[in-house]
Amino acid sequence: MADNTRCGYVAIVGRPNVGKSTLMNHLLGQKISITSRKPQTTRHRVLGIKTEGDVQAIYVDTPGIHQQEPKAINRMMNRAATGSVKDVDVIVMVVDALKWNEGDDHVLRKLQSNRAPVILAINKLDAVEDKADLLPHIEMLSAKREFAAIVPISALRNRQLDQLEEEINRRLPESEFFYPEDQVTDRSMRFMAAEAVREKLMRQLGKELPYACSVEIEEFESANNVWHISALILVEKASQKRIVIGDKGDRLRKVGTEARQDIEKLLDAKVMLKLWVKVKSGWSDDERALRSLGYDDGQY
Repeated sequence: MADNTRCGYVAIVGRPNVGKSTLMNHLLGQKISITSRKPQTTRHRVLGIKTEGDVQAIYVDTPGIHQQEPKAINRMMNRAATGSVKDVDVIVMVVDALKWNEGDDHVLRKLQSNRAPVILAINKLDAVEDKADLLPHIEMLSAKREFAAIVPISALRNRQLDQLEEEINRRLPESEFFYPEDQVTDRSMRFMAAEAVREKLMRQLGKELPYACSVEIEEFESANNVWHISALILVEKASQKRIVIGDKGDRLRKVGTEARQDIEKLLDAKVMLKLWVKVKSGWSDDERALRSLGYDDGQY
């Protein structure tokens, strides 16, 4: 390994639904974090590792930091997000194009005591119709705090991500790599399979289902080059179970088909996926239940 390698942790933070997971996936060049148009899609701290040349950047995709904490799951997601920025080397704060609201101010306040340089990534540049509006907006943002850099980007369209990476990489400390060069995440394939199912649920159900649903993998075994996976979808009410299953099971089948296709890409093998739906009242407001489902406080 070269003597002058750089390696460090990069936290991607922001309020819900500003495109943090999309940004990490595009920086890595592959899908690690699940995405949907719904805010708070990301519930766990997920590491994405990118090794290129003499630099290894370890991206930490965090749940959106939100102001309200009505349930235990919201409190744990906030702890995961704020805990993940404690010891990182660089922070990328993602904001939504020309929008700035109380949620962004709240995130900024959470970063006040952190000594790591904060790069502001102004995302969704492709949605800005008149680029002349951008300059006064950047001036307004630069008055909020002393950012290490401000980079307008479009994560979805891969625009100016190389410039963002340049700003990140040059601020990483000189260090040996922490992970093997071919490793892309710290999460297990079992976890990734559960997240694939949850992503399809969030995309399919849109506004019909609140966030009272989680996925638990009960079987994850390989035989004769075929993976046999059984996933349990937990909801909080019988009415939600009916929504997930759909008319004659059509919605559950569609979720299963789409999730299976994603998992087959992940495992590079044939997958037999079985989905079950179970009502477990109050799981999202029960810290013990959440820990048993794999939720944590975002510590490394």
